[in-house]
Amino acid sequence: MGDETRTKVAVLGGGSWGTALSVLLHSGRHLVKVWELYPERAGAMRETRENAEMLPGIKIPDEIVITSEMDEALIRMEVVTFVVPSHGLRETAEKAAPFLKGNEILVIATKGLEEGSFKRMSEVAGEVTGFPTERIAVLVGPSHAEEVSRGVPTTVVSASTDEATARKVQEIFMTPTFRVYTNTDVVGVESGVSLKNVIAIAAGVCDGLGFGDNTKGALLTRGLAEMTRLGVKMGARQQTFSGLAGLGDMVTTCISRHSRNRYVGEEIGKGRTLDEVLSGMVMVAEGVRTTKSAVGLAKKHQVEMPIAEQVFEILFEDKPVKEAIRELMLRSPKPEVWW
Repeated sequence: MGDETRTKVAVLGGGSWGTALSVLLHSGRHLVKVWELYPERAGAMRETRENAEMLPGIKIPDEIVITSEMDEALIRMEVVTFVVPSHGLRETAEKAAPFLKGNEILVIATKGLEEGSFKRMSEVAGEVTGFPTERIAVLVGPSHAEEVSRGVPTTVVSASTDEATARKVQEIFMTPTFRVYTNTDVVGVESGVSLKNVIAIAAGVCDGLGFGDNTKGALLTRGLAEMTRLGVKMGARQQTFSGLAGLGDMVTTCISRHSRNRYVGEEIGKGRTLDEVLSGMVMVAEGVRTTKSAVGLAKKHQVEMPIAEQVFEILFEDKPVKEAIRELMLRSPKPEVWW
């Protein structure tokens, strides 16, 4: 296959997920460049062909270009994939904007809501770059980097307001071990994969307290109800939350040993403080910041989200975890309805 027939893809973000996606794209015969913010880390990755800090044991093929220079990363690229933490997406988009020609497809592989503005990641990217929604897609779902990089069968969603863009991204990222579905409900997809991280923290708290399967099953079910209520108020379709970006991603994040958000909750459930837990982590637990946005959005849209509210008080108001559980269990009796 000649270079002229291979899609040129830039991956902005050299963390675990950015590394995993770059290896995945290379396996699909695409030409890949990875932009890593820190020059010393980029240099180490080029020299060792491994991301030893974020994704140890996975070889980065020699053909993948690794750079800390944004202009080099974006020259003549057709697809630009953002794979940075949510709090860094705006800054990364600002760095990238001067080098974008406007005919690229932007792919957002970051899960989260911008703190303060409550904006979804595709909204932030569109606002900064000036790209219309029809040239932006979101690629998310239950997909731990540790498993994707090893070829473990994984399924995600490509969501765009434009069906043709969603299908193009589907075509580019699909491999025998990485199946991609399409969806036009961008609001539902992005809100689902963001809000589930809050529920994952709550699930971790239950694990840290030594609770069992009954508690986890109840938490996931009622957590899905909260996510759906808020998402629909934001303009999402209800059925999206029964799919990969809702139920699928939530279940994976709430039970997985790879889940950073579940880990944060578990450690807090065992008695550690949030600062203690975060200070010992290399990678970002998006749910911590998303909890603030979730509670803010719930107030804005007048939606009841008791689990998210209790997680907020545990994380940021030093509420004892057992007191939070007790308050959830002793809420006034209600019928089982979604919203």
